Amino acid sequence: MQPATNATVFIVDDDASVREALAWLLRSRHLLSETYAGAEQFHATLDRIDLSQPCCLLLDVRMPGMSGLALFDQLAERKLVEAMPVIFLTGHADVPTAVDMVKRGAFDFCEKPFSDNALVDRIEQAIAKSAEVLAQRRRATQLQARLAELTERERDVMRLVIEGLPNKLIADQLDISVRTVEVHRARVFDKMEVKSAVELANLLRVVNGK
Repeated sequence: MQPATNATVFIVDDDASVREALAWLLRSRHLLSETYAGAEQFHATLDRIDLSQPCCLLLDVRMPGMSGLALFDQLAERKLVEAMPVIFLTGHADVPTAVDMVKRGAFDFCEKPFSDNALVDRIEQAIAKSAEVLAQRRRATQLQARLAELTERERDVMRLVIEGLPNKLIADQLDISVRTVEVHRARVFDKMEVKSAVELANLLRVVNGK
């Protein structure tokens, strides 16, 4: 699996030797990284981080001050952990806690000392997930823009088309001619860039996050 070339791996660990070793490992695999000595430092830079690009976060569980768990909770509250998957770095004693974090939305955890290959594999998978989530969000935004171009009547026709009604019944419900329904239907398909009612329904599921 090839990671996105513009992806960044954020490393948050209070142990300088761990940060340096991880940064070196990622450089050796052609992955960009940024290191932070603590959760507060990373949290303070969140608003300056470009979250429109694929990324993932390597996060130590136990640190002085704000713990990795507390930072994760804040990221989850801001709904950032989908686009920024979190891999916890944990000692043996913290494995049950890390498992609980995975149940709550963390991507995974790696127990120290970790296998370089296994960790990089999971990082690349996390970055791929981040890229997929961002692509889905961009697609949903584009579809919302297309929906905004529809007239009220086109929306009415679209809703009934998705319900599976034939043109004659749509015409009866909206008290318009079948020909008018055909014109509106064609415009809806053109604006939404689809060729069938099934394709249209699938697009709207993307918009609604289903």
